[in-house]
Amino acid sequence: MSTSTSATVGGGRSEPDPSAIVGERRHLTNLAYRLLGSLAEAEDAVQETYARWYAMPRQRQEAVESPGAWLTTVAGRICLDLLGSARVRRERYVGAWVPEPLPDRTEWTGGPDDLADPADRVALDESVNMAFLVVLESMTPAERVAFVLHDVFRYPFGEIAAIVGRTPAACRQLATSARRRVRAAQVPTAAAPGQAALVRDFKEAWEARDIRALVDLLAPGAAMIADGGGLVGAALKPIEGNERIAEYLIHIADKAPGLTLLERSVNGRPGLVARHTGVTVTVAAFELTEGRVTRIWAVRNPEKLRPWNERAGQGDFASP
Repeated sequence: MSTSTSATVGGGRSEPDPSAIVGERRHLTNLAYRLLGSLAEAEDAVQETYARWYAMPRQRQEAVESPGAWLTTVAGRICLDLLGSARVRRERYVGAWVPEPLPDRTEWTGGPDDLADPADRVALDESVNMAFLVVLESMTPAERVAFVLHDVFRYPFGEIAAIVGRTPAACRQLATSARRRVRAAQVPTAAAPGQAALVRDFKEAWEARDIRALVDLLAPGAAMIADGGGLVGAALKPIEGNERIAEYLIHIADKAPGLTLLERSVNGRPGLVARHTGVTVTVAAFELTEGRVTRIWAVRNPEKLRPWNERAGQGDFASP
C-alpha cells in the first residue's frame, strides 16, 4: 500500500503534500490499466479519482490518514464499476475485443515532455503481456480486482475487502478462483526463448509473401484474433489454423501495397507494428509455444492505437 502522503503542520494538523498526491498518478495508472486493459479508460479512471480528491473540502482532505491509500481505494472502486459496465459494452462490440497494446517508450523519439504521456507511467512487466491481459478479461470484475490487487500489487485482503465490498475471506476466494483461470490458460510467466528471432523470421516471411514459411512458423492449431472495433476492416471471428492465418496475412499484404512492418516491443514482448502511409494501422502481439506462434492478437482499432500514432508523429521509430 502507498505510504502516507501527508505533512504535519502547526498544531499537529496533517496537511496533504500536493506533490506527493500528484506523485501517486503513476501507481494509479499502473493499477487501472491492469484492471481495465485500456489505457484510455485507465487514464479516465485516474482523472476521476483525482477529481473526487480535489472536490473534497480541505478539512476532509486533512482528515485522511493516508491520501495514497485513499486514492487507491477510490481508483479501485471506480475500476470495479467500469468493469461491470464494460462487460455490457463489450457484448455490443463489433468483433473481438483485445486489450489496448502498449508501446515501450524507449523505442520512440521525442522531447522530455513525453514523460507526461500515460503510456510512460505503465511498467511493462509480466502482468501486462497480452496473453495475461486476455485471461484477466475472462474473470468477473470482482475476481479481477481481487487478483490484480493481491497477486500483482501485493495488497492484503483486508484492504482489498474495503474496495470490493466483500469480506477478506471472500476476497481470498476470488483471488484463488482467478488464479485457477490463469493456470488453466497456461499463460507463460516469461518471454519464450528466441521470441525476438521468431518474430523477425515471421516479419520477413510476411514481407516476402512466403506462405510456406509463414505456415511453418505457425503452430497447426494457431489462432489470430483481430480487433477493428467496427471502425476499420478486420476479421470478426478468430482465424484458426496455420494455413488459414498465412493466407489471410498474404491477402492483407496484397490489399495494402506499401505496408511497412517494424519489430517493436508490444506490452513488453517482441511484436510487430504495421504502418501505412506513415500511420500505425496494426499492432500485433504474439504468443509462442515450443518455437512456433500459437496466438496473434492484431489490434487495428484506431482508437486503441492513439499512443502509437501520437508519439510516432514526433519522429520515426528508433532502430530495434
